[in-house]
Amino acid sequence: MAKAIQINHVALVVSNLEKACEFYEHELGLEPIPAFLFDYPTAFFKINEDQQLHLTEWEDVFSFRGHICLQVDDINTIFWRMKELGIIDIKPWGNVRQLPDGPIQMFVRDPSGNLIELSSSPETKIDPNIFEDELFKAGIYVSGRNDFRGYKSKDATLYHKKK
Repeated sequence: MAKAIQINHVALVVSNLEKACEFYEHELGLEPIPAFLFDYPTAFFKINEDQQLHLTEWEDVFSFRGHICLQVDDINTIFWRMKELGIIDIKPWGNVRQLPDGPIQMFVRDPSGNLIELSSSPETKIDPNIFEDELFKAGIYVSGRNDFRGYKSKDATLYHKKK
């Protein structure tokens, strides 16, 4: 059977392409790359050699919990900057947290309201002040739904690198 092998790109709908481009380029350090000659507003960004982020401007309705996760190279700096911007959103998935395998995760809203999860690698040294911040809460997110369906493990991780 054929199978998917990697994510090539993620496309996000934005309400203002210019503001979104400024956010992804200047706040998250993504590199703009040429997009096809579409007849609608769009911008492509290079995440790494294999993955891209595509932004396209439409008047669509945005998801409250749906998100993409971007691993960042300096979660400490990003945390303080996102807090300064006031765009950390704890409503859909709770506070900034440290996952059981070590990474910090937080959720922010881009200028169009798209939810973006930002995560560190498991080996990252975390600024101890983050653990004292009012936006941080220890432990994984608990919804209170008590519905335990799905594929779960105490050894779960966001990072499945080849060894």
